[in-house]
Amino acid sequence: MPDLSTAHTSVTPRDFGLLMLVVVVWGMNFAAIKIGVAGIPPLFLGALRFMLAAFPALLFFKAPKLPLRWYLAYGLSISVGQFAFLFSAIHLGMPSGLASLVLQSQAFFTMVFAALWLQERWQRHQLAGLVLAGAGLVLIGSAHGLSMPLLGFALTVAAALMWAAGNIVTRKLARFAPFDQQAFVVWASLVPPVPFLLLSVWLEGTQAMAEALMSFRGASLAALVYLSWGATLFGYGVWTRMLQRYPANRVAPFSLLVPLVGLSSGWVIFGEALQPVHLAGGGLLMAGLLLNVFGGRWLPACPATVQP
Repeated sequence: MPDLSTAHTSVTPRDFGLLMLVVVVWGMNFAAIKIGVAGIPPLFLGALRFMLAAFPALLFFKAPKLPLRWYLAYGLSISVGQFAFLFSAIHLGMPSGLASLVLQSQAFFTMVFAALWLQERWQRHQLAGLVLAGAGLVLIGSAHGLSMPLLGFALTVAAALMWAAGNIVTRKLARFAPFDQQAFVVWASLVPPVPFLLLSVWLEGTQAMAEALMSFRGASLAALVYLSWGATLFGYGVWTRMLQRYPANRVAPFSLLVPLVGLSSGWVIFGEALQPVHLAGGGLLMAGLLLNVFGGRWLPACPATVQP
């Protein structure tokens, strides 16, 4: 891992382009999920995604020497937990664009979990951002109906919770640095297929799994390849490399652009239209995210910390 003390402070044009490409790939990821779950049961899709992400990539990466429990913790939280809930939410009718927005609440759940498990203290601007984002989620959730099932919304929030738990696992892995983080992601992809398959057999049934394989369409294959090689291997590979090359506060704000791509692709591809209350809630959520990321610069005179 590069020495972060000598990391670049400004992103080069080439790396800026790569980061913007990751934003587009991750934003389109939600449309690919919607296409995928149209032909494959969501939990079975999760199993196939990580099978394809692990093979043949693991042939090119040596597994980092980390305790097995950390592979399990990462794989079960950020992979199985997040995507089991997210795939199921979109399968149940959660609009793909709105899912890309609600999922960004993971930043605030990460902040709460970090306070509980890592004893991190909050800045006042982070607390203000949390309040704004919470109000935005309440507004979005209150608009459930034909355009957004309440269960789909709840499952998307659950996916954000699991992503946040995975972020805590990732931060705890810092004690083992340096190690190849991209190789860790590849080898951790061996964890999700078995739990996904067991859940699929239990909740979706072997008949549904068999029918999906027998009626496998080109659109399903394209979605599966996109989710496995595009969103997972390419996206996380570039993202990890950028985090190693630049300070986190230079890279992390790019993720705020993902919902813009997700909302746009949902509207263009599927004709998903947001209600005014969705727009208002989304505006509050994004305002909270911006305040969380940039509030330390905007409000330098605020008292230093708040104990949650």
